[in-house]
Order: sequence, then C-alpha cells, then structure tokens
Amino acid sequence: MKSLKDPFDPDVSLTHGVEPDACSEKRSEEPLHKTESLIDRVIEGAVVRAVFGHDLRRREFLRLVGSSTALAILSAVFPLSAAKALAQEKTGPIEKKDLKVGFIPITCATPIIMAEPMGFYKRHGLNVQVHKASGWAMIRDLAINRETDATHMLTPMPIAFTIGAGSQAVPFIMPAVENINGQAITLHKKHKGVKSAKEMKGFKFAVPFDYSIHNFLLRYYLAEGGVDPDKEVQIRVIPPPEMVANLKADNLDGILAPDPFNQRAVFEDTAFIYMLSKEIWPGHPCCAFAARKDFAEKYPNTFKALFKAIVEATQYAHQASNRKEIAKAIAPRNFLNQPVEVVEQVLTGVFPDGLGNTRNVPDRIDFDPFPWHSMAIWILTQMKRWGYIKGDVNYKKIAEEVYLAAECREVMKSLGYKAPAQNSTKHEFLLGKTKVFDPTKPEEYIKSFAIRRT
Repeated sequence: MKSLKDPFDPDVSLTHGVEPDACSEKRSEEPLHKTESLIDRVIEGAVVRAVFGHDLRRREFLRLVGSSTALAILSAVFPLSAAKALAQEKTGPIEKKDLKVGFIPITCATPIIMAEPMGFYKRHGLNVQVHKASGWAMIRDLAINRETDATHMLTPMPIAFTIGAGSQAVPFIMPAVENINGQAITLHKKHKGVKSAKEMKGFKFAVPFDYSIHNFLLRYYLAEGGVDPDKEVQIRVIPPPEMVANLKADNLDGILAPDPFNQRAVFEDTAFIYMLSKEIWPGHPCCAFAARKDFAEKYPNTFKALFKAIVEATQYAHQASNRKEIAKAIAPRNFLNQPVEVVEQVLTGVFPDGLGNTRNVPDRIDFDPFPWHSMAIWILTQMKRWGYIKGDVNYKKIAEEVYLAAECREVMKSLGYKAPAQNSTKHEFLLGKTKVFDPTKPEEYIKSFAIRRT
C-alpha cells in the first residue's frame, strides 16, 4: 500500500509509489513487520496527508527542513504520540478474521469495495470478501439472515430495519457514512427541454429502494416544485443495475439514482444529467457501512477493526488525488463492472452531462464517514412526511441508537483524522431558496410542508 510508505521521506510519493532515493534521509531501514510499526506508519501518514494535502507540498517541505525537523514540528502542534498510543490500544484478539461484506455495484460503495483490492482490510488484520448483490432487497435479506457479517446500506435502511418499517424489526447500527453527494436526477434524452418539476407531471421515475435517500430527495424536489409525488408522477423501485436498460427501453422518463448509472446512461447516449443531488441538499448522506447490532456485540474486536478499515478507506477516498487510482481498483467486473472512463468521470467530477457540456464539479461525490444524528432525524421526518411511519416518533433516541456518531469520532481521532465536536448540526437545502433544517424541531419541520401525507 502506498499509504504505508514513510511519509517523512521526501523522495517517496504517497500518490504514485515512487521508490526512495538511496541517499535520502531515512528514519529506519527496517521493514514494517510488527503491528505497532504498521499502526505508527498509518497514523503518521494520515496526519501528514491532512496537514499538507497535495503530495508535492509535503515533499518540498521535507526537502527544505529535513525529516527529523518536520517530525518535531508536527509533534509540537499535533499530539502524534498520543494518537499512536490510542490507535494501538489493546482491545484483545480479533474474534473472527474471515468476513463477508455485502455491497451493491455503485460508486457510493467505494470505501467498502476498494478496501479489499487496496489492502485496507488486511492492514487491520481481516480477511474480507466483498460480496456483490443485485439490489437492496437482496442486501436486506442477506444482512437480516446473517449471510453477510456487515454490509453496504443506504443511510435510511438501518433506521427502517431497526424500527421495523417495511420489514421485521432487527436492530442495526450504522457506525459510518460512506459517501456524501454522488447522485443525480437523470432524464431520458427526449426530455431535454424540461426545465422544472412542474414539467415532469405524469413522468415515470425509478429509485433504488423505498427507504433510500434517492426516494426522499426526489420527493422533496418534486414537492418543492408543486408536484405531488404520490399523485402526479409514478415512482417505482428498480435495482440500480437495471435502470439504464429501462431508460433505453423507454420504460422510464427519469431516475434519481446512484452513480455510475447516471453517467453510464450518458455514456450510452440514452439520457442526460438534469440535476446533481448536491444541488438539492449539499453534503447529503447516501450510503453507509452497517451491521446487525448483535454482530458488533458478539465480535467487538472484529467490529472495531472493520470499523477502522472503513473509516481509513473513506478518508483515503476523500483525497481527490487518489480518485483515479481508486477508479481503476473498483471498475473491474468483480466489483462495479464498468468502463474505467465512466468511473473516473464520477469520482473526479469532470464529466459530460449529455447536453453537450463537460462539467467540472469536484464534489459531485465525496467521502466523509461521520454519521450526524441530524441526518438520521431528517430521514425520519421524511419517512413520517410521506407515510412510511405513523404516530409518535422519538427522533433523537432512534438517531442515537442507530447512527454511532460518538464511536465514529473516537475512531477518526484514533487514526489521526479530524472529527466534528458535535453529533448534530443544521442542514441547508437549496433549489433557489435556501431552507434550513433544525434537528431540534422535527415535527415543526414536517408541518411546514404544504404537500405531505401526515
């Protein structure tokens, strides 16, 4: 792994895997065989990447001051030793090393997928096989029936399963978000003249699952434009891998879908990207790493190791300079089964939109593991708004039980990453008129909408 290179060696590229020059100053010639040494290197690398950002700046600084001085400077402003000690805290042996982790072949699953071929799981002592599923119902059934140990999920799913909405009640936990943004409303190319939600009345849309951010964002967009999503359009559930074929067959007018299928529809000259999801809710969560609560309780050390691997992979994916490398790792048939070109367009944010434009949107998709309780509360408001749940809802209690914000903060800090100090925040929604969601007033928020089922 490139991130196991010595981050204080100016002749080593953490991005391109350049070998060190024989004359460069080195702190050690010993190979990193011991777990403690590996953890130290991981922490150092994470801190150095966070401080310098671009790898060229790091190398220039190290050549200017030397490795030892650079280490001393960083140690003076960041508790490097404490972070290493926390990361190496003995939690006991891993109870179960061989794991199966489910995923859907979409770019939202980037951290979970890339962690296998790029070695993040192995770094934390795990032998993980990522298991591809065809749709979210399959992901649900595999997880509930314990055929997977942990899984890629849509952020509303562990909430829904825990409270028994749409399935039997099975407690799930969501320790980390995988991606933020990264979805789009994509319309059939025959609708290139459409400019507003009102022009979409009568459309047939597809979303990947009822309990998905896609369903709730599409409903939000349509309702903000004066269109009742239950009465004036059709919204059906279709597995993401089948969406492009349905657009091509003219079975659908549009989708609010995960990538790479929006971009693949453009690649196939079938559709165009009408609106990125970040234009509705900037920084919204989409997919996540989740597990049955009883798995984490039965195998606490395994769960912690898996948690750390996912957080580390998510932070690696957050760095824009790593995106092309990641695209090559996850594009093959056993993972996304997509052209590298299409995956790169999604991950880098430089993409044709199907309207003759090449757009440059670096945060088209991003990766941030922190599971804000306020995100869970917004999801619950939409579940109640549209009739998926009824009666009194203890928003704060459910959010705290399912979204493990405090635990994610601890893991992020142990790996040398910055983490939010609070568990909740206010969120801004756009569409020409900014609306702010206050997680302390969920019922008031629901009642503010003219179009709702409750």
